[in-house]
Amino acid sequence: MSGDARNILRALLIQPRLRWQDPAENRAQLEAQVDQALENSDGVDLIIFPETFTTGFLGDADREPESMDGDTVAWMADVARRRDAAITGSVVVGEDGARFNRMLLVTPEGDIHHYDKRHLFAYGGEHKRYTAGTRRVVVSYRGWRICLQVCYDLRFPAWCRNQGDYDLTLFVANWPGKRITAWTALLIARAIENQAYVIGVNRVGEDGNGIAYPGQSAAFDALGEELASLGDDVASGIVELDLEALKDVRDELPFLADADRFRLEI
Repeated sequence: MSGDARNILRALLIQPRLRWQDPAENRAQLEAQVDQALENSDGVDLIIFPETFTTGFLGDADREPESMDGDTVAWMADVARRRDAAITGSVVVGEDGARFNRMLLVTPEGDIHHYDKRHLFAYGGEHKRYTAGTRRVVVSYRGWRICLQVCYDLRFPAWCRNQGDYDLTLFVANWPGKRITAWTALLIARAIENQAYVIGVNRVGEDGNGIAYPGQSAAFDALGEELASLGDDVASGIVELDLEALKDVRDELPFLADADRFRLEI
């Protein structure tokens, strides 16, 4: 477990307008957004960026992928240490000759966890460029069990299913405007069916392929009630999650105990 256990987890959602294929500029603007959001706050435990936050979705064409020893991971570790908060979001990472859409979670203590996106978006050609992940990842951090998920994973409830092993699911995304109704509906569904907090962080603006993104980053509690929503422009927001309140819901409504048992084949 990383860090001291905390009943209240304070999470900062960062909804940016990403620059196409410009990692250095994206890192700079994301850090500026964090600085502004935390200027008059008491700090947070977790900072969440969108999917492929250095390049935009499929924005790594004609670029070498980053490595785990590269600039972005080092920058995340530095920001995490200075802000005493874990940093998470996905980056295109190259490893052993393959490319992964890799969600990183870097703690203030320097621990680096990662989850490789399982469900590649074949409709957009993502499967032609990246290798799919094969393992589900739950990170223990400050007394919370956090499940890492990326964008298209949201559509697959069996993969997201709570096996009694997480309290919070994070979905980082580049989710387009044409299907934004599904984004919100599925975030709520994942929260209710898994009796867990759910946070989804999306981006805004248009990417280099002409696809528009409407934001709508949001957080929901285990009953599907909205805790935060960031609208359709560049924004940030802090949400407080209460572990005791979550346990009370599960005790009062022990629905997970009645879930069907099955084995997921990968």
